Amino acid sequence: MKFKKMSKKDRVEDVETNVEDPVNETPITEELSVEEQLQEDLGKEKDKFLRLFAEFENYKKRTTKERMDLYKTAGQEVILSLLPVLDDFDRALNEMSKSEEKELLKGVELIRNKFKNTLESKGLEEVAAAKGDAFNADLHEAITQIPAPSDDLKGKIVDVIEKGYKLGDKVIRFPKVITGS
Repeated sequence: MKFKKMSKKDRVEDVETNVEDPVNETPITEELSVEEQLQEDLGKEKDKFLRLFAEFENYKKRTTKERMDLYKTAGQEVILSLLPVLDDFDRALNEMSKSEEKELLKGVELIRNKFKNTLESKGLEEVAAAKGDAFNADLHEAITQIPAPSDDLKGKIVDVIEKGYKLGDKVIRFPKVITGS
């Protein structure tokens, strides 16, 4: 075991730290360091508590948001499976409008509107896509590209093959379009 040689200054400090309080008979510097240690421990515990509380608040916000998103899109699979039926109604109405039977057309149109209104009440919205609109890769799905019939249709939608829909803010089916080159 090696001993370090103490300077005069170190010996004076050592003597001062061992001075006792006449009332409590405990070293004064140790009492201050214990108090400082307790303050430091208290500060650490407060910081730990605040961080834990903030983490818990973030957890609550995140789970609440996830739950709300789940409620908004809970019926997404069912609605996705019903979209082809809505497309069939649109095709039927298109073909029936060419015939002379206006009463039959009205009946099918009423059923289609009721079906579409029911889906819209569950949060379904149609994604707008029409001939002549600018093609946006974030909103449209290009099936093919054909030579543009006119110069003003270059880089734009030439035809809409299938309508697109979104549920809440999420696109569940992109509109399928043909673009002009």
